[in-house]
Amino acid sequence: MFKDLDPILHSQLRLAVMSLLISVKEAEFTFIREKTNATAGNLSVQIQKLKDAGYIDVIKKFNKNYPQTICKITKGGVKAFEEYVNSLQSYLGKE
Repeated sequence: MFKDLDPILHSQLRLAVMSLLISVKEAEFTFIREKTNATAGNLSVQIQKLKDAGYIDVIKKFNKNYPQTICKITKGGVKAFEEYVNSLQSYLGKE
């Protein structure tokens, strides 16, 4: 039988954010926005959902008097992403 897909990760933009963070571990908001071609507002909402799920940490600080938002993937986020990929592989018959 097919495994359930994590509804948090089953959003295109949230999955793109997690895929980026899996490879780089942490990234600035503007980098994520550029790579995903998302609007700042939509990306903010999706990042908050990932944060609420415990998949990422969000660090807000100032760099030379400019606000900076850094997103870091958590251990729980890595585990959730790996489980999501494994679930997708079961749909593809790769398990």
